[in-house]
Amino acid sequence: MHFLDVNMKTGVCKFEPVPPELEPWGGRGLTARLLLSQINPTCYPLGPSNILIMATGVLAGSNLSGTDQISVGGKSPLTGGIKESNSGGTASRRMAALGIKAVIVRDLAPPDRTYILEVGGGTAALVERPDLKGLKTHLTAARLLKEYGSRASVACVGPAGEMGMAAAGVSFTDREGNPNRVAARGGLGAVMGRKGLKAVVFKESERRKTTPPSPRLREILAKIVAELEAHPATGTLFRRFGTAYMVQACNKLGGMPVNNFSRGELATADKISGERLEQVITERGGEGEVGHICQPGCIVRCSNIFPDQDGEAVTGPVEYETIALMGTNLGLDDFDRIAVLNRACNELGLDTIETGGAIGVLMESGRLAFGDYEGILRVLEEIEQGTILGRVVGNGAGITGKVLGVERVPVVKNQTISAYDPRAIKGTGVTFCTTPMGGDHTAGLTIAAKIDHHKPEGQAAVSRHVQRIRACFDNLGFCSFHLAAFLKENNMDLLAEFYSEFTGRPCDAKGLFDLGKEVINTEREFNRRAGFNEAHDRLPEFFTREPLPPHNLVFDVPDSELDSLHDAD
Repeated sequence: MHFLDVNMKTGVCKFEPVPPELEPWGGRGLTARLLLSQINPTCYPLGPSNILIMATGVLAGSNLSGTDQISVGGKSPLTGGIKESNSGGTASRRMAALGIKAVIVRDLAPPDRTYILEVGGGTAALVERPDLKGLKTHLTAARLLKEYGSRASVACVGPAGEMGMAAAGVSFTDREGNPNRVAARGGLGAVMGRKGLKAVVFKESERRKTTPPSPRLREILAKIVAELEAHPATGTLFRRFGTAYMVQACNKLGGMPVNNFSRGELATADKISGERLEQVITERGGEGEVGHICQPGCIVRCSNIFPDQDGEAVTGPVEYETIALMGTNLGLDDFDRIAVLNRACNELGLDTIETGGAIGVLMESGRLAFGDYEGILRVLEEIEQGTILGRVVGNGAGITGKVLGVERVPVVKNQTISAYDPRAIKGTGVTFCTTPMGGDHTAGLTIAAKIDHHKPEGQAAVSRHVQRIRACFDNLGFCSFHLAAFLKENNMDLLAEFYSEFTGRPCDAKGLFDLGKEVINTEREFNRRAGFNEAHDRLPEFFTREPLPPHNLVFDVPDSELDSLHDAD
């Protein structure tokens, strides 16, 4: 396997062997190590010293369901700290087939130049493409796939990334060529856009020669597939309802973000539940699809394609976090409207969580009414046009709150927390505070834990455990929607067996957990050098002061438990 090192200033692209000490690392673990060793943590995130990394997981190309997640890493222009954001799509498997473990993009292109990076057949080159400048993601992907073939894989940024907006993500194409798989969080699309890199095209090529899987590897793979099929979440629940099944779960706990996190329960939640989503897609038919596959070989199939009333595809997937942040958080409870907003954000290359958080703060200021769907569309148009208001909102909830003088700004490390109010789901609140990633549920969602989510006791221990297993999965490139099956006793041992047989490096379940712990410690060291301290590991004060209806809860996990969380073995 090789690294592909790309210098946007000089135009030089070169392949280098992966150093032996980095072979055990992939995905989030690899991005953390490269960032800590190769850049100054105090550098300006949108300047020449930052790097952008696209990394495959350790298990990429193994044919195990869900192990073709792609990680994007860099110093975040949103948080000012380390950031990894991952996505499905076809890029990771294509990179593994090309023998590429990571693409590392350095420096900045000359001003006002727009490039794509084309990769394939053992070569890589930067190609100037002024015709792509300012294009939305779907048009960009369609144009490149027409040129390079429908089996190519594309990673691109939209107008928001090109304008350096901190709510911008990196979009990846799925099997159908739609760039709807987004490494959305932390503003890494802005890092890519400011480097002058509009897109990366991984061309179709002959698969590199590999050793056929051993009989033992096939045997373990069959066992894991059986466990995934047998588990209610990975075998049925996700396939039918996608992540939207969380609507009823969070609403029941009183942890839904409603009207800028001012309430935790929505009376009309059944209108936007996973059950209702399945019903609407199935009844409309046409291009709509339940159980859509976002990456090759996945058997969980948690994605979907949402159609309009004529059966024509609007967007995909409609996920819980978008339903909440671009829906209930803004006073909306209508799938058709939420789907249109989802599509608009995807086209611009925006994180729906950060964008929904910022528009919620705009509504809190009184400049836009909750539920004003047409007004939200106008704000998204302003983002596309790069107006002053558009740039404020496009740079996230933290900036929007400061500009408009709003106190209730739901951010940690300046990043909008996702759709789980920490007053009602306290373990996830602990994760928001203590992960180096900023307010990001993907670093350790605790809602599945067998614990009273309304009480502070035990939440730190639950968060620590889930954070480490999530970091482990991110290092492997293993989609987190497979995680439920591995919380079952002995299944982590089974995964460790697969890891050992595939990599040739012996490892047990504890070793996998230790890898996750080491990933987090590396990220924490980066943030320490960037200037972060315990004061940054806190929720905004209103979460500790304002009781959340309907259960009138506040976040009350002691600061001492937050500060000592990562010290435990």
